[in-house]
Amino acid sequence: MTLAMLSACAGRPEGVLVPQQVASAEKTSMVDVLVATTRRPSETPGVLFSGERDKGAHVTEIKVSIPPESKHKVGQVEWPSKLPADPAKEFTTVSVTPMTPQSAPAWLRGNLPKSRRVLVFVHGFNNRYEDAVYRFAQIVHDSKADVAPVLFTWPSRGSIFAYNYDKESTNYSRDALEDMLRRLARDPQVGEVTIMAHSMGSWLTVEALRQMAIRDGRVAPKIQNVILASPDLDVDVFTNQFSALGPKHPKFTLFVSRDDRALGLSRRISGDIDRLGQVDPTVEPYRTAFEKAGITVLDLTALKTGDSLNHGKFAESPQVVQLLGNRLIAGQTVTDSSVGLGDRLGAVALGAAQTVGGAASVAVSTPISIFDPETRRNYNDQLNRLGNAAGNTVTTAAGQ
Repeated sequence: MTLAMLSACAGRPEGVLVPQQVASAEKTSMVDVLVATTRRPSETPGVLFSGERDKGAHVTEIKVSIPPESKHKVGQVEWPSKLPADPAKEFTTVSVTPMTPQSAPAWLRGNLPKSRRVLVFVHGFNNRYEDAVYRFAQIVHDSKADVAPVLFTWPSRGSIFAYNYDKESTNYSRDALEDMLRRLARDPQVGEVTIMAHSMGSWLTVEALRQMAIRDGRVAPKIQNVILASPDLDVDVFTNQFSALGPKHPKFTLFVSRDDRALGLSRRISGDIDRLGQVDPTVEPYRTAFEKAGITVLDLTALKTGDSLNHGKFAESPQVVQLLGNRLIAGQTVTDSSVGLGDRLGAVALGAAQTVGGAASVAVSTPISIFDPETRRNYNDQLNRLGNAAGNTVTTAAGQ
């Protein structure tokens, strides 16, 4: 597996961020991303920033062209096979414009939608600068999120052998991310901020929010939603971090998957402590802890994607990407109105309970299990009703 991963990265051309023209006739889509980084600038054209650390933050506007719908698969990044890229079937960099933190408000004026919502993405372990840019562009495009997209990319060396270096780089970048989030929250143009972090980026995100809460007494009110996908976080540490956020904290949503092989390795090298992104939210002590904290958990274990590590389901699964755009990034619940999804699944199961095996078939066919406080309060009642209905079915059948 490791050799396959290395060879896949080695097969990509270097310098994909060299801008090139894209003809309007190509019918491509454009994603305009504001990128902030604590990486050191690279001398290699088209690489822009390396995996090494720099003392200050750098801000760049990057426009990325996405292939037409007929050539683009939702959840995938179509990397150029060679340069220049073919925009008709590959991701293509259209422009790269250096900026300063002070010039970011001007970019916001031109890119904020009517919702006035900003989506901040923080990538995970083993990501080069261009990896983060193209992946975020794909998420924004595929989710059709109504947001101004802002990427924060920290110094990852883009190597599976640099886990400890990457982890320390997240610590190194806490102040810079906190500063960026504070700037966004103070900008009068911005209505609200949603943060989405993946893997090791979850540690960086929660640490930055924790620092903000300690400095200011609470997390900035405009930061309303935090989505942690496959969070590479020690569950004990997260408990303390979350507590430090105080009672007026953002709404948290977690994507977990028990078959996440990358987090399985992280657990082994981190003292065999459960990683937050790999827990089973239906068992104790997690079930009660999530309920008390008001944290919504989406269990993606049953979903299958092309990711051999099962670590990137949040971005590669069309169902999850659409859920991100339709609900989560907008700060909505993953249910219709205030009714938990468990109610709706229960209703379907009850309808199918004309046969004893009806409930089992529903459970197996549902690819995403959602555990939010509203669902948990109602789900036991639904199961009891389902049990009674199934029992009645058996009784009726026996009487015949």
